[in-house]
Amino acid sequence: MRKVLLLITLALAFTACHRDIVFCQFASIPSGEWHEDAMASFDYTIPDKDADYRMLIYVRHTERYPYQNMWLFIDNGARRDTIEFYLSDDRGQWLGDRHHGFIEMPVLLEENYQFPDTGIYHMTIQHGMRDSVLRGITDIGLEIRRNGKE
Repeated sequence: MRKVLLLITLALAFTACHRDIVFCQFASIPSGEWHEDAMASFDYTIPDKDADYRMLIYVRHTERYPYQNMWLFIDNGARRDTIEFYLSDDRGQWLGDRHHGFIEMPVLLEENYQFPDTGIYHMTIQHGMRDSVLRGITDIGLEIRRNGKE
């Protein structure tokens, strides 16, 4: 009986943690080499224009990535942004979480964003580094989560 209650509790907790995710998808970077003209492209549907959303970009990379930081160009059709973030600290230690041979770094793009309307949106992400081929990048992800009411 205890095992059944534990399983039900874990299932409810897992569901509660993920019920606010509206979109989560990764674009694979072939051979871990991100070419300067290649874009990670995402199409997603926003169901509620009155909700606040949290948007995260995920960068998965290997230890072959040669730099401490990264620049990205983000285009959502209405606005083009340039962001910079760090993948390692001053001593060269990776800041993200390690998973099966790669490091995953979440980057906050928007904290309390309200979309102007419901419907389908499109976003592209392109690296803004000086290298024409950026080595060590395996995947780029986008997660959109509805913020909980406090």
